[in-house]
Amino acid sequence: MKVIEFVLNVLWLIFCGIWMAIGYAVAGIICFVLIVTIPFSIASFRIAGYVLWPFGRTTVERPDAGAPSCVGNVIWLVFAGWWLAICHLVTSIPLFLSIIGIPFGWANLKMIPISLMPLGREVVPTDERFGGR
Repeated sequence: MKVIEFVLNVLWLIFCGIWMAIGYAVAGIICFVLIVTIPFSIASFRIAGYVLWPFGRTTVERPDAGAPSCVGNVIWLVFAGWWLAICHLVTSIPLFLSIIGIPFGWANLKMIPISLMPLGREVVPTDERFGGR
């Protein structure tokens, strides 16, 4: 199973992972420069790592995330989330046009919710999704 995840991650990286990770890194750098938005920067870099190498990992809601992450997600949505979601949508279109890219296009579309509201979530290996901490 690890070999399949590795192959999928390499193909993902070539087709769209690097571009989306660059988008998240740019958003993270902008948020870091603005000082007040450093928590958004940390979330952006965390999601950039996930978008760069997604297979074998997933995101789950953090149980300790409360109202501040909800308010932060609204702010993120207004200033950065919508254009990252559009980038996911735009990069999925060429993937859907090829036979081999269809699964990657679906994976790209599945990342739109995390691009819109990244605060209060964490990236975990897929085998920890239900096992919990």
